Amino acid sequence: MQSANEVAPGDRFIQETGLASDVAQLVEPVLDGLGFRLVRIEISGRDGKTVQIMAERPDGSMTIDDCEQVSKAVSPVLDVADVVADSYRLEVSSPGIDRPLVRPSDFVDWAGSEAKIELKAPIDGRRRFRGRLEGFEDGEVLIEADLGEDGHKIIGLAVALIASARLVLTDELIREALSRAKAKGKGQLGDGAEADPEDLKTDDVEGL
Repeated sequence: MQSANEVAPGDRFIQETGLASDVAQLVEPVLDGLGFRLVRIEISGRDGKTVQIMAERPDGSMTIDDCEQVSKAVSPVLDVADVVADSYRLEVSSPGIDRPLVRPSDFVDWAGSEAKIELKAPIDGRRRFRGRLEGFEDGEVLIEADLGEDGHKIIGLAVALIASARLVLTDELIREALSRAKAKGKGQLGDGAEADPEDLKTDDVEGL
């Protein structure tokens, strides 16, 4: 049995709660079958009620055509399961440049970039850390953070303590993201753009 700090590189250790968790359990197997990875589910009151599915291919790319493919596959699954009350708008998008970090591999892939991490409970009275990512090791996210009087130090934050983590949008990050997208040559939606809902026919999906 794995302990709380033992997690495979491709496993999401930062996951949703409540209704978003119910949606994630439905759509993640569909995404896996299509060759995509779930990054995050977010449900908000924007435009009535919006269900946002953030996904990507294993190489981090996500095109408009990919968004359309995912939307057409998950929309009927959500309709049948009827987990979202009332009507809602379905959005499928890439993680964006200032992406959420949810897997050990994310922290390894983006080592050297600046990130913000929030903990579920404070450590020495502190819940928020910001600094340069140094990777992932032994079940801990490594980050070089400003510790006040102790200066900048590399610390390890156990995965069981992390509530959320994402990259900080900087000029350096933008250049790096564009460089990676160009190298892949796949028209990646690095800015978090999403497929046109009018084309996807996912607006105002009625909960049955």
